Amino acid sequence: AGPGSYTVGTMSERFDCHYCRDPLQGKKYVQKEGRHCCVKCFEKFCANTCTECKKPIGADSKELHFKNRYWHDNCFRCFKCYTSLVNEPFMLRENNKVWCSNCTAAEDAPRCKGCFKPIIAGDQNVEYKKMVWHKDCFICSQCKQVIGSGSFFPKGDEFYCVSCHEHKFAKTCAKCKNPITSGGLTYQEQPWHSECFICSNCKKQLGGKRFTAVEDQFYCVECYKECVAKKCAGCKNPITAGFGRGTNVVNYEDESWHDYCFKCTKCARGLANKRFVCHNGKIYCAECPKRL
Repeated sequence: AGPGSYTVGTMSERFDCHYCRDPLQGKKYVQKEGRHCCVKCFEKFCANTCTECKKPIGADSKELHFKNRYWHDNCFRCFKCYTSLVNEPFMLRENNKVWCSNCTAAEDAPRCKGCFKPIIAGDQNVEYKKMVWHKDCFICSQCKQVIGSGSFFPKGDEFYCVSCHEHKFAKTCAKCKNPITSGGLTYQEQPWHSECFICSNCKKQLGGKRFTAVEDQFYCVECYKECVAKKCAGCKNPITAGFGRGTNVVNYEDESWHDYCFKCTKCARGLANKRFVCHNGKIYCAECPKRL
């Protein structure tokens, strides 16, 4: 901004005011564009209007101008913080308002989604999907603790720290009831930690392996054969339905057989789903006892 383009002084010669024709000798006058006029006529006809206060800038006032706009020196202040901008850097913004450099930087800076205040150069911040926060304003929606630059989980418009996300959204293990944060497996539509889905006897993990369930217990193939499965009254081996040959079992009184082991003691005829006779603890077809 620069000073005005007119001269103020006290007339020593005889001149009349260009506008009201009053004599100016011995009086204060203003000379502008080769014309002499009294102070009153200057303010009425010649003075520039202050862009800020809209009043004439009189001969006794200090005037500043910039791009065909004029201000009283005491009106040339930052629109935002009211700091005087005389001899200071400034910017002319909308509605002919002048701003200091600090307020301009703050106004043009992105706004924190947490506190809605500007994030200025040098502030630590967090950015996510075109949104930005001061680092200390980026907090967990659940516990309200600062997440800052730590790990987080977005859920719609909310953000959760790892701990709160685990307790609020993670699946809960059917055995230990703690959250499953990664991995895990599903059995009968229930989630399990891999380390919780184990053989009830040998404690080995069963994920990806063959097993059988007995009531609420799980067994690997070896432990089921050794500890749980009934022994066939015919071959004396474990009856392990689902673990290979022989998925059907024949039960009679307190004993069990593989279906392929349930046969006539004399003629070896298979008796599964057929009539049979029990004689002296042995199984026979309907014909063989007649031949004994």
